[in-house]
Amino acid sequence: MEYNRPLADAVARNFNPLSLAFIGDGIYESFVRERVILSHPNKLPHELHLMAVNYVKAASQSNIMQGLKGNLSEDEMYIYKRGRNAKSHTVPKNANLLDYRRASGYEALVGYLYLTGRDERLLEIIDLSFEFIEEGDNHDKEGQ
Repeated sequence: MEYNRPLADAVARNFNPLSLAFIGDGIYESFVRERVILSHPNKLPHELHLMAVNYVKAASQSNIMQGLKGNLSEDEMYIYKRGRNAKSHTVPKNANLLDYRRASGYEALVGYLYLTGRDERLLEIIDLSFEFIEEGDNHDKEGQ
């Protein structure tokens, strides 16, 4: 069977939620790298990497989901919950289980939106994600 994007909802819903998270991780990281390099064109790759980590770490994605929950449709929440509840056999050593599961749900949502061709909605979610992270960074700096 040949798959071309966009996939029908029914096809994408049949994917393993961790497979949706797998593609979602790559898509989200691509947006993050683009944002970081365009915001800081003269930084060295190591510095760009350190900046990008703040966006892609499980704790940040978990915080994104806490902020996004009120902005998701019923369908999007279903995909998020499937990704969050999927049983992964590994948890990164620098993430707690709850953050890791929420991050997996977030990545599954990003993957689902990408695969189903909901590019406008994907961009809305990505923009909101960046806002949540950057607002948190500004709040952390004010508290210091």
